[in-house]
Amino acid sequence: MSDANTPRRPGPWDPKPEETARAPETVKAPARSPGAAPASGPLASTSAHPVVQGQSPAWAIISTLLLGGLIYLWMRSFEIVAAVLFGVLVHEVGHMLAMNRLGMGPARIFIVPFFGGAAVGQRPAASEWHGVLVALAGPAFGLLAAAPFMALYAVTDQPIWLLCVIAIAFINLINLLPAPMLDGSRAIGPVLAKIHPLVEKAVLLVIGVLAILWGVSTGSYLFALFLAIAVFSYLKRDGWRPDTRPLSWGEAGKSTGLYLLSILGCLAVGLVAVLPGVDTLAAAAGQGAGLLGISR
Repeated sequence: MSDANTPRRPGPWDPKPEETARAPETVKAPARSPGAAPASGPLASTSAHPVVQGQSPAWAIISTLLLGGLIYLWMRSFEIVAAVLFGVLVHEVGHMLAMNRLGMGPARIFIVPFFGGAAVGQRPAASEWHGVLVALAGPAFGLLAAAPFMALYAVTDQPIWLLCVIAIAFINLINLLPAPMLDGSRAIGPVLAKIHPLVEKAVLLVIGVLAILWGVSTGSYLFALFLAIAVFSYLKRDGWRPDTRPLSWGEAGKSTGLYLLSILGCLAVGLVAVLPGVDTLAAAAGQGAGLLGISR
């Protein structure tokens, strides 16, 4: 129970004082003739940024079923379908929690048919450092989704649960690629731009093209199509450098360290899932390469 007359402490997603002060200058009500009735419809946002509406439950269910159906056609396993869907959800919850903590919320989670998920905040990051933290929160938090499947393997000794763990580690590792639209581009891109903007553009485009070729070679055509659209959009918009405070050199160093730790975390979780079925680390590395399609 709460008292409506008691002042509430502002939350991280409440309008900032400076936004409230300039709201009358940036948001204007539409003009209407004297005596006319007020316009119907949703109220305008009190900040300079439009309000992000959440995904309807019906569309979220349809999107999830479409994504799950695609995964089943690819993997032919209901267990892996459940693992990937759960992994995508936990991954996006990581982004959402970071956005809310850093004043970008309340964030919304969307399930994108055939492609995965997305977390969207109500306002942009206050700095590139905050953007890096939000980008890495998804893969770092997403690895927690592997825990229940490791527990199921410990109880049942069924290899399918290890494949579920590998799938979760894989989707988080892929998201760390420094290619347009993936989390890796938002995590390490600002560091590369700190060196020189052309370095960021060159790395993102080269990795993006290589990832497209990898997707085609392994039969992941939708993944390749998604990246192709992202690379085309990146070229068309001449990059996605946000209009916000850039990284300091100290933040660039921390960003690089956190990015590398996130990659190592994904590899470690995948390795833990591979080891029970092999005798040596070399065999584990070979099996991991095969799962990634490198040896194909």
